[in-house]
Amino acid sequence: MSTNTRTEARRPTTEPVLTEPDERHGLETTLSMLADMDLAHASDDDVVRALELMVMHAEFPCLGAKSVFRRGSVAHVVLEDMSDPDVPTQLLERLAAFARSIEGESGFHSFIATFRGPIPTDEAGFEAALFGLLQRLHDADDRSWADGVGSDPADPHFAFSAGGTAYFIVGLHPAASRVARRAPLPTLVFNPHDQFEQLRADGRFDGMRTTIRRRDEHLQGFVNPMVADHGESSEAVQYSGRQHPAGWEPPLDVHDAD
Repeated sequence: MSTNTRTEARRPTTEPVLTEPDERHGLETTLSMLADMDLAHASDDDVVRALELMVMHAEFPCLGAKSVFRRGSVAHVVLEDMSDPDVPTQLLERLAAFARSIEGESGFHSFIATFRGPIPTDEAGFEAALFGLLQRLHDADDRSWADGVGSDPADPHFAFSAGGTAYFIVGLHPAASRVARRAPLPTLVFNPHDQFEQLRADGRFDGMRTTIRRRDEHLQGFVNPMVADHGESSEAVQYSGRQHPAGWEPPLDVHDAD
């Protein structure tokens, strides 16, 4: 089923600002052009379309992301500031609705939250905002941690839980060092963990992973040093896209639900 939704957040009053780049431009050039369009003040439709242009570009490496956009199985909300106190409640409500809507369905699905601000100027700033929001999201969540994954952020089997569902989170923002993470506005993608387990059960996971990593290396020019398989190291190390030294611990305090 299609889970394509749009936000009810305050809509800007300015005229549409999105001018779609020529599809002959490379992905890096396309993303640079999108970042210069002041999408923080654009309509929600323009913000959603900009991310679609990024993902559906021929050079974008993630085949799973392309699949959810082609199939219309993405729920995309546009919110104001990542630090807004109302955001955790809004996200939990939307994530719960998303999880219910895809229950029992096969294939790829993603929940995407794009924020109009703050626009990060470096990877450290985005990472701090990302984990700050995840902490507040966890603090507001009254559901127990998802079954089948670890709750210790340092655990190699860790996955983030929201509303009782496990997610692998991909952070995107304009200051990212890797092109495939360089969305024009700060964005969090929540990918349900169950779909990766289904791929493994179907024998398709290894082939897709290899292809995505090869495409990403071709785009960037070198292998992503932070990529690891689930069970090798905590996936939280990969959430923001920032490179970390050995021994780095995710700044997330997980506690039992009240």
